[in-house]
Amino acid sequence: MNRPFSRSRSTDDSPGRSRLRTADRFRTGLGGLGSRPARTLLTALGIAIGIASMVAVVGISSSSKADLLAELDELGTNLLQVRPGQSIFGDESLLPIDAQSMLAAVATVDSTAGVTSIRADVTRNVHDDDPYGLGVIATDGDIHSVLQLELEQGRAIDRRTQELPVAVLGSVAAERLAIDTLDGGPTVAIAGRSFQVIGILRSHPLHPDLDRSVFVGHRFAEVQMGMKPNHTSVYVRARPDRIDVTRPILARTANPAAPNEVQVSRPSDALEAQAKVDQNLQNLLLALGGVALLVGGVGIANIMVISVIERRSEIGLRRALGARKGHIRSQFVIEASALAALGGTIGVGFGIAATYVYASSQNWTVDIPAPALAAGIGAALVIGAVAGLYPAAKAANLDPADAVRPHS
Repeated sequence: MNRPFSRSRSTDDSPGRSRLRTADRFRTGLGGLGSRPARTLLTALGIAIGIASMVAVVGISSSSKADLLAELDELGTNLLQVRPGQSIFGDESLLPIDAQSMLAAVATVDSTAGVTSIRADVTRNVHDDDPYGLGVIATDGDIHSVLQLELEQGRAIDRRTQELPVAVLGSVAAERLAIDTLDGGPTVAIAGRSFQVIGILRSHPLHPDLDRSVFVGHRFAEVQMGMKPNHTSVYVRARPDRIDVTRPILARTANPAAPNEVQVSRPSDALEAQAKVDQNLQNLLLALGGVALLVGGVGIANIMVISVIERRSEIGLRRALGARKGHIRSQFVIEASALAALGGTIGVGFGIAATYVYASSQNWTVDIPAPALAAGIGAALVIGAVAGLYPAAKAANLDPADAVRPHS
């Protein structure tokens, strides 16, 4: 007696019902993308935006950090700054007159340079009453070698010009005073006294306060301007391999009677702190890129669900011809993954281009970590595979008889 035909899960997915090679699975999964190229490209762009933003963030941050480290290597991390602090009563203290000579005598110190801040207004000429908000610093000839200051043009104040009314401008000071050339012998007025400008400095990343300053000779300021002989800051260039030993002893060396009234800092710490801030900003931007990536994943899932609805007849026919649920699931998961991989590849390309353009505009060395590129495409594949799970399950669970039946 013949039994009526019935479909069961065990019969439907039995191992012997049909087989599909791995290559055929990929060919079938990728076939759906080529049939709708415009929609494929637009959907891939959703993933591409997220990946591009993440790669660009990592690339730009890495390039910035590489440039920062290059500056640290060039300028050195062995520069220390000794300044007066406050007394126990909260009053401003002074460095002893012999602080620089005492610091220079330390065995692990290579060189020193003292500077003294002067409270005086800087104007374009003696008839100008509008100050430019610039600082005035009296210095000797050693500051350029100790701080590794570079001249944009002109010459520095040295021991031969210490007693002359000459000035050297920081980069920002020169810009504010509208002095971009030494042709014609430009002058500036400091405390109502005219000074000949003999040099303009380049910007110095470790000392932005010096960029906003006007330098005069220490001897001239002391004799002609009534400046106190106490330095307001002494820069110390220590041996690179002895920096940790040198730093703790500078305060009591500069002021043995009151070492608690001396502050010792390392200017390069500011750049290192900036690198940490950049890292926090990078994490924030990566999180935003991750949100864009998730939005792209939702877009893929949405398109795949629509694709399942549009291809009901195809799915039903394949199921009627012996395709198993696993075959249908793999087809749509592969299709979603390939769609995401396409978006990831486009996004990596956009991210590299954005990094190159921005880094080049900042004169940075382009540095894009290879793991970031691999992680970008890998993340796209994972997002695509996850996004394709629900549409794949929906397609696999379609009843063949119902799928091939025309729907109004």
